[in-house]
Amino acid sequence: MSNYFSMEAFDYNDIQLVPNKCIIKSRKEADTSVKFGNRTFKIPVVPANMQSVINEQLAIWLAQNNYYYVMHRFQPEKRADFIKMMHDKKLFASISVGIKDEEYTFIDELVKQDLIPEYITIDVAHGHSDYVIKMIKYIKDKMPDSFLTAGNVATPEAVRELENAGADATKVGVGPGRACITKLKTGFGTGGWQLAALRMCSKAASKPIIADGGIRYNGDIAKSVRFGASMVMIGSMLAGHEESPGNVIKIDGKVYKQYWGSASEVQKGGHHNVEGKQLLVPYRGSIKDTLKEMQEDLQSSISYAGGKNLQSIRLVDYVIVKSSIMNGDI
Repeated sequence: MSNYFSMEAFDYNDIQLVPNKCIIKSRKEADTSVKFGNRTFKIPVVPANMQSVINEQLAIWLAQNNYYYVMHRFQPEKRADFIKMMHDKKLFASISVGIKDEEYTFIDELVKQDLIPEYITIDVAHGHSDYVIKMIKYIKDKMPDSFLTAGNVATPEAVRELENAGADATKVGVGPGRACITKLKTGFGTGGWQLAALRMCSKAASKPIIADGGIRYNGDIAKSVRFGASMVMIGSMLAGHEESPGNVIKIDGKVYKQYWGSASEVQKGGHHNVEGKQLLVPYRGSIKDTLKEMQEDLQSSISYAGGKNLQSIRLVDYVIVKSSIMNGDI
């Protein structure tokens, strides 16, 4: 057994990064781009592959504007047509798969039709699994050129096993999101110590990591990068936009949109093994404005880090400020 009980546990609100001497004249000089797979994207941010966050129209816009995306897997019958449509538009295709038996048939059919997506994400709640490892090996055998992300996981052992099986990236985070109630329903997960889990996993990783869940503020993106994330998956903060799926609801003159977890009763269509919930998030206008603000805030983070690109953030010191949190100073 690993000695986790002696590990320093902390989350995003417990950490502040320490500034270094600034070397750029303007924050606009800071480069927020990140290479993920064979492509370079504007920022290290990807909307969560949830049906309440991403749909075909938004995927097209993101790909056209040089943002990474992962299409959800909750309309499995549409995935092949989605790949074809994206390729017809000369855009990259990024899809999600599960681990059920029919997914192997789906992979075989894609190969038969020569519909090879550039990115595939194996998307299950508990990714440290013999069945995930089996699926990794199958996909990499059938589609060696597709960039394969597998998850979700919470431990260095899981990262090593999935990487060794052939995964090109791992996704870290078990239940830290706003719509997740995994820790309440099961007692397990990274809720409350997601950033520490990311730190721990990144030390074991030899390939990119996606930090998934627990992001509440734009500054948390920089903190994720500091502790080893190549990409940061965001749900609630990228829901509620004009382009986001979900019904618009007005309450007392205020406008909201629906947001629900992938393991929620809404998504599952029944009350069995539920580990997610439905929320209302404030309507936020166009997602392009939110993504632009995230980029600008990351440029500011780079300037505080004393560098010119995201790599500089990984080199800064940090302090744990739990006492300040408890006293309400932050």
